[in-house]
Amino acid sequence: MLIGEVSRRCGVSTRMLRHYDTVGLVKPTDRTSGGYREYSADDIRRLFHVESLRTLGLSLNEAKRALDEPEFAPADLVGALIRHTRRRIADEEELLGKLERIDDASPARWEDVLRIVALLRALESESAARRQQAILSQNANASLPVEALVEATLAEDDPNVAGALQWSLARVAGPGLADLAGSLDAEEVEVRRRATAAIAAIHTTEAAEHLRRALDDSDGTVRRYAALALGSRGNIDSIPALLEMVIEGRRDVEAAEVLGKLTTIAPRADDLVEVLQDTLDNTDDSPTRLRITQALAEIPGTAARRALTRLTHDRDRTIASTAAAILGVQDRGRRQRRQSGDGTP
Repeated sequence: MLIGEVSRRCGVSTRMLRHYDTVGLVKPTDRTSGGYREYSADDIRRLFHVESLRTLGLSLNEAKRALDEPEFAPADLVGALIRHTRRRIADEEELLGKLERIDDASPARWEDVLRIVALLRALESESAARRQQAILSQNANASLPVEALVEATLAEDDPNVAGALQWSLARVAGPGLADLAGSLDAEEVEVRRRATAAIAAIHTTEAAEHLRRALDDSDGTVRRYAALALGSRGNIDSIPALLEMVIEGRRDVEAAEVLGKLTTIAPRADDLVEVLQDTLDNTDDSPTRLRITQALAEIPGTAARRALTRLTHDRDRTIASTAAAILGVQDRGRRQRRQSGDGTP
């Protein structure tokens, strides 16, 4: 069979067949009287073997060794090919992920593509400062690779970078919220904490719904993130968790401030005072009783004032003096407001 017919039947170009001949990989057995290459059935069979080995990723030299050297063991080579192929697939998958993130951002110009690529590379940096700077330097109107930002948010352990990521996601509000909300069910508590903190930075009705779900989380930090965010927006569902924070001494000052603001909405301030008073009456733990005393300063109304007045006679001198100091500050504030209202200096 002449070289042209071999090329047509086997799908190998004549140029490649000549190269195979030159390197001794597939040499035609005969030549015609005119000097043309003529392939036998054995030559064609060897050619198919070569092409099969090449589809596995073998080089021409490796294919020749496999066919010509009886002691050539395929196991090691095949193992190396498997490792190489896995690395290549991983690289291709990484590239695909980057392309999908760029496409997700819907860049309008090549400058946008380059900017997004630079951001994605910076997010992979080991330098927290570089990651933070890359996030904060994004133009306010620029399209962002939201999926990549969400992934980075859920993995970031540097508080400054995490804050920048939360700010960046809050700018785009809706996109990314579903992925963050899905992470509220993650087994890893750190992932749930990061997701809750990021959702707390997004001021939408949908975000508030997800935060309500986080109030039932088994982790106290998740509940605290959700309670402070909801409470600051006037959501009364946060009240039990905020009271728990005051009693347990976990960000109790912030919780007390938010509780004070919530009493202007609902429930009545008297109801909160009653819960705090019950705790005061049923615990001998001095730090807990002191925190509750300080929290009463944030709650307006006569019920809180009556509770503070009683506490000025508490057996614990620190609590008694704290209650007295709070009442003194409140009295001075009232006098100043009355004087201001009368027009007197």
